[in-house]
Amino acid sequence: MTDREQQILALLRQDPMLPQQQLAEQLGISRSAAAGHIMNLTRKGEIQGKGYILAPHRYAVVIGGANMDLCGRADGSLINADSNPGQLRCSAGGVGRNIADNLARLGSKVQFIGAMGDDGWGEQLKSSCREAGIEVDHCLTVSGATSSSYLSIHDADGEMQLALNDMALLERLNAEQLGQREAVLKRATMLVVDANLCDSALDYLFHCHSDKPILVDPVSSAKASKLRPYLRHIHTLKPNQLEAELLSGHTIRSSADLPTVAAKLHQQGVQRVLISLGKQGAFASCELGQRIIPAAATCVNNVTGAGDALMAGLVHGQMSQWSWSHSVDFALGAARLALAADNTINSTMSEPAVLRQLEEASC
Repeated sequence: MTDREQQILALLRQDPMLPQQQLAEQLGISRSAAAGHIMNLTRKGEIQGKGYILAPHRYAVVIGGANMDLCGRADGSLINADSNPGQLRCSAGGVGRNIADNLARLGSKVQFIGAMGDDGWGEQLKSSCREAGIEVDHCLTVSGATSSSYLSIHDADGEMQLALNDMALLERLNAEQLGQREAVLKRATMLVVDANLCDSALDYLFHCHSDKPILVDPVSSAKASKLRPYLRHIHTLKPNQLEAELLSGHTIRSSADLPTVAAKLHQQGVQRVLISLGKQGAFASCELGQRIIPAAATCVNNVTGAGDALMAGLVHGQMSQWSWSHSVDFALGAARLALAADNTINSTMSEPAVLRQLEEASC
């Protein structure tokens, strides 16, 4: 949506019966220009009838982990039980927070709900969210607690070799706490959930808010098992190969097994599945069909944020009401853009940047 269109919507929310001529005068444009903008907003679904009936405010709520990422990358081959020269970085992270960050940069409206301490790291996490355009008013701030952290060690090629996480604080974001945030969850267009959440929180979200699309990132094979009771409530699932095997109960020995794995997930109620296959690409499946998408050649500087960007791309496509096929292609483009960045979040992430990346990849 353009800046001018956003200005028009703001005026119409104040006065839905505002005449076009008066609207044009307030904006300092001609009446014909105002009429053109209104026609475009009608086509986009933002205006839904005469008298300027406005569409409900669309936003996604992302519920999940937020932590400080401490990332080390070796200059050369890693030597165990020794001090290795390399570079160290500290930045805001967490699966849920990273998805929300990418999603906001892509242009979707985002509310993030996570758990943070009232310490310096907690303030950094909230500040990083606000800078990216994420609303954090509904986050849980725990007095006297230390915010979550994640330490990862990468080799010279950027591949992660070891990681430690201190995410216990997220256990405090339970069903009771989420129930206190029911209003913002009810008004959401869709929910995005990461499996770092505790069982109580997952049970609340899937049983109390399954009337809207719920898109899920399993996070890891260790966390994915928590999703088994809720597969029938999941609209979109983004597992990697191990997570897909665990949730489907079927081993993937070759690409020939992928349709069977997806079918088993569909049988349990999952509507859309995108299985990330790393360097082999991805496998997408929905009620309209299935396809394997080979990995496109790209510069790999950091693999940490690719999965979060992939998930954000799927959510943005759903928010934009794109087809599943286009959403998948867009999500993979966002993941490639993340791979090329030195940091977990690519600061150039945006819808136009991803579309340019897709054009370049197709040449």
